[in-house]
Amino acid sequence: MGQCLGANLQWAIVTELIISPDSARPAAASAAAAPAPDGTPPPGVAYPKTIKSFVRRAGRTTTGQAKAFEELGPRFVLPYTAAPLNADAAFGRNAPLVLEIGFGMGEATAHIAKVRPDDNFLCCEVHEPGVGALLKRIGEHGLTNIRILQHDAVEVIDNMLPPACLDGIHIFFPDPWHKKKHNKRRLIQSPLVAKLAARLKPGGYLHCATDWQPYAEQMLQVLGAEPLLANTAEGFAPQPDYRPLTKFENRGLRLGHGVWDVVFVRRS
Repeated sequence: MGQCLGANLQWAIVTELIISPDSARPAAASAAAAPAPDGTPPPGVAYPKTIKSFVRRAGRTTTGQAKAFEELGPRFVLPYTAAPLNADAAFGRNAPLVLEIGFGMGEATAHIAKVRPDDNFLCCEVHEPGVGALLKRIGEHGLTNIRILQHDAVEVIDNMLPPACLDGIHIFFPDPWHKKKHNKRRLIQSPLVAKLAARLKPGGYLHCATDWQPYAEQMLQVLGAEPLLANTAEGFAPQPDYRPLTKFENRGLRLGHGVWDVVFVRRS
């Protein structure tokens, strides 16, 4: 595994929607079209045929992260297989299963796993330095309730997670794609939310957080339009006590930026 750590091309969790060529339109027309409240594309825009949760980007793995890969990777990084996951075997115990999509450098993930030792956390991230950083935190804190899939989360959902297998889902600070013409690349859109809702057990929760208000409002609209889900609040939810404030988030709050949490549950 150590031989691949020097590669300059790494991966990052974002969403890339591939649009069919015949849907291309002039930039001015694209910017003027706004998505419907449920997250579907505006009239005249073809729905993306393929959704990916990543794009290539440069990055470097540190010596400490590389060491964590070598020492802890074999135990905590699961191989991707296009077959249903046996979570009890993967974690060595039976416990509530929470999926996290895109954990960045793993700061919040490690904190949550530490304060919730009775839950199992299945974490998807394809950015190699981020995986290495979380492995390093696992070693430093002696965590045993995390498993990592270094693979596209959409394929993991489609091929490894059967219906009603999850007790919770975390999606914290996904790429907001600020420009209106790029909004269609956002991760939280109706087709993915429908997949996630179907994989939650009745009473299971979906928790999203963002520091970009327009994206937070879209999250409310898209999740609110999913018939399997119900909001736990009148609008945005109070920050759950298990989600920590990261260094990035604290810096934003000092600058006057807001943070919005959205928590929905699967209907019975």
